[in-house]
Amino acid sequence: MGSTRATSKTTTASTSDANQDNRNGNETPSLPNEGSASTSSSTPSRPSRSSPSKASPKKGGASKSMSSSAKRITKELAEIALDPPANCSAGPKGDNLYEWVSTIAGPSGSPYAGGVFFLDVHFPQEYPFKPPKVVFRTRIYHCNINSQGAICLDILKDNWSPALTISKVLLSICSLLTDANPHDPLVGNIAQEYLNDREEHDRIAREWTKRYAC
Repeated sequence: MGSTRATSKTTTASTSDANQDNRNGNETPSLPNEGSASTSSSTPSRPSRSSPSKASPKKGGASKSMSSSAKRITKELAEIALDPPANCSAGPKGDNLYEWVSTIAGPSGSPYAGGVFFLDVHFPQEYPFKPPKVVFRTRIYHCNINSQGAICLDILKDNWSPALTISKVLLSICSLLTDANPHDPLVGNIAQEYLNDREEHDRIAREWTKRYAC
C-alpha cells in the first residue's frame, strides 16, 4: 500500500515537471532565421543602377565655328534691317540663316540704271574667317561678272578680312557696276570692249539691263 502511494507521487511529480518544462518552452521566444536576419540587417539595400545618359560628343571646331558664325550673321542681319546699304537689300531665304537673297538696284548714271539685280549669298560655317560666296542670278553684261554669275572682286577672294561685312560687300559690288575693273576681268572680250569702245559697251549693257533686269 505504501509502495503504491510512493509510485503515484513519483509519477505525479514527473508529470508536473514535464508540464512545467512545456510551459517554459512555450514562453521561450523563437529565434529568427540567422541567415535572413544577417542579410537584412548587415547588408544595406543598394539603389538600383541606371545607365548614365551619354551626351553626344561635341565636334569641337565645327560646333564652335557654327555658333560664332550664326551670332555674327544674326548681328549683321539686324544692322542691315536698321541701316540698309544704299540701293541694296538682303536677308535670309526662309529659315536658313546661311542662305540669303539680295537685290541691287542699278546705280544711276550707269548703263545698269533702272534694273534690279538679284544675287544669292551663301555664308560658310567658318564665316567671318572665310568670305561669303556671292553670285548674280540676274544676267548682266559686265567684264567682272561672268555668265554663271560669278564675281571677280578682290574682297571676295584674297583681300577678304573678318572685319568686313555683307553690307560692305554689297556696296563694293554696287561700286563695281559704276566703275568696272577691265584690268582684272572675268570676261576678257567685254573688258576689251570696255577699254576700246566704251559707247558700244554701254549700249549693250543697257540693252541687257532692259531685257533681264527690268
